[in-house]
Amino acid sequence: MFKKATAAFAIIAAASNLVSAEVSFDTLNKSNIRQEIANLELSVPAAAPAAEEGVLNKSSKEWTIMVFINAKNNLERYGLLDMNEMEKIGSSDKVNIVVEMGRIAGYSSADGDWKTTRRFLVQKDNDFSKVTSPVLADLGKTDMGDYKTLVNFVNWSKATYPARKYMLVVWNHGSGWDKARALDVTKGISYDDETGHHINTPQLGLALKEMGGVNVYGSDACLMQMPEVTYEIRNYTDYIVGSEETEPGDGYTYDLFVGPIVANPAMNPYQAGKAAVDGYSDHYQSVGQGSTQSLLKSDTLDAFVSLVNDFVKAAMATGEQALAKTAAGGSQSYAVYDNKDMGHFFDRYAATTASAEVKSKALALKAYIDGTLIVHNRVNGEFTNGNSHGIAAYMPGYSFNSDYNDLAWAKDARWDEFINWYQGK
Repeated sequence: MFKKATAAFAIIAAASNLVSAEVSFDTLNKSNIRQEIANLELSVPAAAPAAEEGVLNKSSKEWTIMVFINAKNNLERYGLLDMNEMEKIGSSDKVNIVVEMGRIAGYSSADGDWKTTRRFLVQKDNDFSKVTSPVLADLGKTDMGDYKTLVNFVNWSKATYPARKYMLVVWNHGSGWDKARALDVTKGISYDDETGHHINTPQLGLALKEMGGVNVYGSDACLMQMPEVTYEIRNYTDYIVGSEETEPGDGYTYDLFVGPIVANPAMNPYQAGKAAVDGYSDHYQSVGQGSTQSLLKSDTLDAFVSLVNDFVKAAMATGEQALAKTAAGGSQSYAVYDNKDMGHFFDRYAATTASAEVKSKALALKAYIDGTLIVHNRVNGEFTNGNSHGIAAYMPGYSFNSDYNDLAWAKDARWDEFINWYQGK
């Protein structure tokens, strides 16, 4: 499994342009939490009825952080772990932390082994072995692979716990834009193994549109920080948090992420997104785990498309297909081999092209990624080689998945034309 799996996986390179990739996973030991967060004195709201809580705090809450935990798969135990991480901090008089979590039979039997979908207002406790936050609603069996379930959760959260700013995290497996199941490897976001459904990339855009958008969107899932994904949701969020590479099994470290926001609720969306990146990266740095995580500014994507199209036009006017393919093949790749870091690719191509115009446009794109598009980027372990600039793109060496044409990115950017050009098609 790509996101937070409990076993290594391999993908056949010759057949699908993927390479074998073993994912190492974090342990369940989270005892080394930063002392300053553990010592936070927070004003936690009483377990008032949900509607009353929303009315009382309509004008006083700064943030509502909404976490959609689809643990209806082999990630179930990590969902419980992450809930307990959130309870180390809890909601405050300025910040709501709201969770919708679904569980499934066959994996973890911990904490009562309930098998429905529940909504929680996260409250602080000192018990890391079980979830003690009040259950606001038990929804029974729901399809967490249906994007409308996500929309309903966010709409309910906004109505019940209104705030000045909203952050949404979708928690599950992830594999960028590609939503196929191949060789028993799960790809996509918000896979519900009980229903067999998932949220595909265009549906993720529809979901954010129908919920009226959020200030910060985060994928607690693997391989999601790609233009193929981010361009789809760009109009419905100010900032996007995601990873170029797979995430370790434990994903986000929620106490290190929400702790700074609860301690400083006046944070703006950029600062909150940065806190998510830093909480994640600080933890995996402390345990020696390789990781990537970045923060993208959504309103810079339209200009990015224009720069990409100018580059593609100039590149395709040359006869350098082989050179472009070589540059792509040698660029920083991730667990899905066809996902290549864009900054590294543009740097490599600029260093070898014979065209001064192509070189200029490639370097301009690299500079735009580093200075404008990606506003915060953290890497650990093997990714500290300088080749991970915060955003990866689909760059297959040979094959091309025609589903790509359904993406908003493919319709506006000429990246698909560029791929077909350097493949000699």
